[in-house]
Amino acid sequence: MTTLDIVEAWNGPGRKDGSITTVTPSDNAAHPSPSKFAFEHWYFDAHLDNGYIVVGFLQTRELVTRKPGVELHVYSPDGTRREIVKVYQPSEASASTEQCDVKVGENYAYAEFPDGGLPIHHVHIAEDDIAFDLVFRNEVPSWMPGRGQTSYGDDAFFAWAVGAPRATVTGTVRIGGITLQANGRGYADHNWGVGDMKRIIDRWYWGRLYVDDLTLIYATVLTQQKFGAHESRPLMLARGDQVVLSTGEVELTEGPRVFDGSANREYPSWIRLQVPDQLDLRLTVDRIVHGHDFLADVPVVRSRLVKPLVNRLLGRPGYFRFHSTFELSVDLGGNTVERTGTTLHEMVALK
Repeated sequence: MTTLDIVEAWNGPGRKDGSITTVTPSDNAAHPSPSKFAFEHWYFDAHLDNGYIVVGFLQTRELVTRKPGVELHVYSPDGTRREIVKVYQPSEASASTEQCDVKVGENYAYAEFPDGGLPIHHVHIAEDDIAFDLVFRNEVPSWMPGRGQTSYGDDAFFAWAVGAPRATVTGTVRIGGITLQANGRGYADHNWGVGDMKRIIDRWYWGRLYVDDLTLIYATVLTQQKFGAHESRPLMLARGDQVVLSTGEVELTEGPRVFDGSANREYPSWIRLQVPDQLDLRLTVDRIVHGHDFLADVPVVRSRLVKPLVNRLLGRPGYFRFHSTFELSVDLGGNTVERTGTTLHEMVALK
């Protein structure tokens, strides 16, 4: 096993935040690096009242290719999906180091802070016949786990700041010749770092859920066995407009695994996240909204003869977006609160 000193930047005591970091505008701004292994992107999604789900990325340096680009994903109420991915030249991308203000081609996102209050993000992403023109108004303060960064040895790190844990969304979405008025709930975050993450990370889960009075966000990131199978498990809980829990002291349990052909790999039929004496969340997968085999993007690998060999050498990297039923139990000042509902969450496997 390769030795890798992994450090999670919690405020403490332990792997949690006794005091929760106040996220500043610069935390959600650009973090440029001269490293050829640097990456950075801003992510936005919105669940609209009309049943559509839209997802947009602005990437100044994409995680794998290290090139600028944008992505648009539209999930329609009838279950169909459309995706557009465009790559740009480095000269066509720019981002402020003072606050969220990023441009890739003619696409952009920026934040404003009326009267020093919660941020409002403006997003315009338009490629081919799809366009998002959306405004995200925060209902919960921006958050990051600890000081927002996990270091993998001396040179590699992965950082995460959630600019909008929960936001009301307004604006328009154009799909082909149809323009839809967009009203709903949204989320926005920002990742950056340095390192070959596909060499370090085995897989991660990420998701969040909303009920009237509670907002919950979580991620679990597992390193490969050769790096100790270390698991980082940040979780945030907000009640109303106040973050009441920020911790990495989370226990993860996975249900029986099920194989899916679209992603060419297995996934857990349910996952359970527990913070002892504070929180218990179970997500049971109802259906796969999106399953994708990353190796299918490489033409030579699609061959029935070649693919089994590549799977043995490289594993089965893939992506899932799940629709799940959740059961949540939270202790709030000695009172147990229980909530149920449905939500979307993701699994990304790099090996």
